[in-house]
Formats: sequence, structure tokens, C-alpha cells
Amino acid sequence: MLQKGDKKLAHSWAFYDWANSVYSLVISTAVFPIYYETVTQTESGLVQFLGMQLNSTSLYTYALSFSFLIVAFISPFLSGIADYVGNKKSYMQFFCYFGSLSVMSLYFFEGIDTLWVGILFSIFASIGFWGSLVFYNAYLPEVAYSDQQDQVSALGFIYGYIGSVILLVFNLTMVMKPEWYGITDPGMAPRISFLTVGIWWIAFSQVTFRRLPDSIRVERGKKDFIFKGFEELKKVVDEIKDQPVLLNFLTSFFLYSVGVQSTILLATIYGKSEIGLSTSSLILTIIVIQLVGIAGAYLFSNLSKKIGNITTLKITIIIWALACLSAYYLDKNDPNVQLKFYVISGFIGLVLGAIQTLSRSTYSKLLPQDTEDPTTYFSFFDVTEKIAIVWGTFIFGLAVAITESMRLSILLLCVFFVASFIVLSFMKKTKYVK
Repeated sequence: MLQKGDKKLAHSWAFYDWANSVYSLVISTAVFPIYYETVTQTESGLVQFLGMQLNSTSLYTYALSFSFLIVAFISPFLSGIADYVGNKKSYMQFFCYFGSLSVMSLYFFEGIDTLWVGILFSIFASIGFWGSLVFYNAYLPEVAYSDQQDQVSALGFIYGYIGSVILLVFNLTMVMKPEWYGITDPGMAPRISFLTVGIWWIAFSQVTFRRLPDSIRVERGKKDFIFKGFEELKKVVDEIKDQPVLLNFLTSFFLYSVGVQSTILLATIYGKSEIGLSTSSLILTIIVIQLVGIAGAYLFSNLSKKIGNITTLKITIIIWALACLSAYYLDKNDPNVQLKFYVISGFIGLVLGAIQTLSRSTYSKLLPQDTEDPTTYFSFFDVTEKIAIVWGTFIFGLAVAITESMRLSILLLCVFFVASFIVLSFMKKTKYVK
């Protein structure tokens, strides 16, 4: 069995990003949001769902909010149970397969008549993806030592960028040139891409599952499992209250996660609805973001060694805030709007992977060195992020429903970045994080 600190183990762990990042890119960011916006268009902009008339974009954001609310609710006790009985890998596999099969089920979402399929299985897929990440992230302290974690965390994102771009390029050719693949119905190409994502996710995750160690199973009475999970979470919450530096970081993390995750999830819809960009232009933009993101993750990982994690995080937050502010001022009637959108997207790509990998590794370094339940700590980290996404997507959708425009929503996200920067400025340096 591979030991902690082994490069092969680190690469095997990071390879799960290669497997699952196709979901976050193709489904969450690129093809599915554009496909959804296209097939749910009506003259009024409203659709019927569960007996209600809702703005189609708002409905999508509410569905995302609901999925993250479920994940935020179930992940604490699931991860606490996994830590207690020592079967993180089993839980990670369950959510991986649940998410993959849900993604493949989106193939049956053909239009407004099957809107329930798109909403239901996008919720299920989101739960599967984020649920598996609770356990994936919790493996980091068991895979790498403290001084390795920045690089190993960045390695995961780099794997994710490369793998997801490869599949997205394939899907892009299928969407733009369906005749190359013998597809006569253009609407069929995006649906086939959903199938490819699920198959890719399941197939490549086997590399990780084969090499990740099985945690030592602790024999306990079954009646104690659920209660023990909540007890462990409560203990972590109480411990965090007595750790002002960790609490400060989590507060800032919550605030900038509202902006980061909402932007990732809704940027293509903004580009299509507010800027009027074509599907091919938007997908090409996403590919550029991913490619720039590879360089960004590497650049900021090395920068953090020289100037520290916190200063590096501040730089990424400033760039995020400026990008959102610039997007707010874009005008679809501007002849150079597409070029400006590309430039803004390039800056987002530069800091997208950087802020995510630095968040994960910084939090890992701030954990108590003697903690025996890293999964529960990472569950709290993930719950913080999920609640941030619930806030971000709900506020975004509500603002769209009220103003019938996404511009105010973008400006609100900018406010969250500014607030996170202010909070992070009060964080004290530690032995492991500067």
C-alpha cells in the first residue's frame, strides 16, 4: 500500500479531479447551462414548474440553491459517520456513481415538456459531485504532508483542467459540427455530451479508487453511527470557536465563495442572455479560461511560497472583484463587447484555480495538527462553501426575477469579494500560514 507523502499516491488522489472536473466544466459551467437557456426560452421568459410560473433563469438558480442546501445538510453527518467507521472511500464512491448516473439521465431532457427531468437530475448530479468532494478533500491530509499540500492540491486542479478541456473540446466539435458524428438533430449533440460526461467520470475515477487507502474501520454498534456523526461535527464547531485564525479564514472564505461559485455556475448564462454571445463563442471562452487556469494554479501556487498564502489570496480576490465590476459595465451594443468579455474571462481563468487550490491547502494547514477527525473538519469547510453557494445562487436568481436583468446580480457578487478582502486583512499569521 502506498504511504503518505508518496508521489504515486498524490498523483492517484489528484487524478480524481481529472475524472470529476468534466462535470463542473461541461454540466455546471459550459454546455448544460447554455442548452438549458436555449430549450427553455419562451416569449414571456416564464416557464411552468410545479404549478408555478417562474423566470426560467431564476428557476435554474433556485434548483442549484436547493441542491447545495441538501449537500450542506447531509454532508456533516455523512462525513462524521465516515470518520467514525473509517470508510471514506465507500462514501466517495457512492456519491461519484450517483452523480455520474444522474448526469447521464440528463440525456432525456429534451425541452420544456421534460423540464422536470432537467431540474431533477441536475439537482441529483450536483449532490453527487459535491458529496464526493467532501471525502476527496478529506483525504488530502492523509495523502500529503503539510509542506506538500499546496503543490498536491494544485496538482489536482491542473489534472482537472486538462482532463475537462479534452472532453469539452470533443463536445464542442460535436455541438458545432454534429454531421461529423452522423448526428442529424443539432439538439441531440448536447444531450450526447451529457452521456460522455457520466461515462468519463465513472471510468477515470477507478484510477483513484484503486490506489486510495482504505481507512481503518472501527467496530461500533450501528445505533451509534448517526448520533456519533453529529457529535463529532458539534465538537469541531466548538473547537473552531476557540481558534480565531481559523474562524477568520472561514468567514472570508464564505464571503468570497459566494462570488466565485456563483460566477462559475452562471457566467455562461450571463454571456448568452445579457451579452448575446453565441454558444460556440461561449464554449470557446470556457476552454480559454481552463487553459489559462492551468497556468494560474501553477503561478499562484509558487507565488504563495514567496509571499505567503494570505497575501496571495488577497491578490486573487482583488482580481475577482475587478472582473465582476468590469462584467457589470459590459454593453451588448458595444462592437468590442465580445473581445472585452474574452479579456475578463482570461483574468477569471487566471485566478479561478488559484483561489480554489489556495483555499483548500490554506484550510488544511490551519487545522489542528493533532486532529483525529479531518473528514469532519473538511465537512465543515464544505458546508461553509455550500451555504455560500446557496446564498449566491438564490440572491442571483431573486435579483433576476425582480429586475429581469442579471446586471444587479453581478454587482452584488462584487460586494461579497470586497467584504471578504476586508475580513481576510484582519487575519493573523501562523507558523504554517503567512
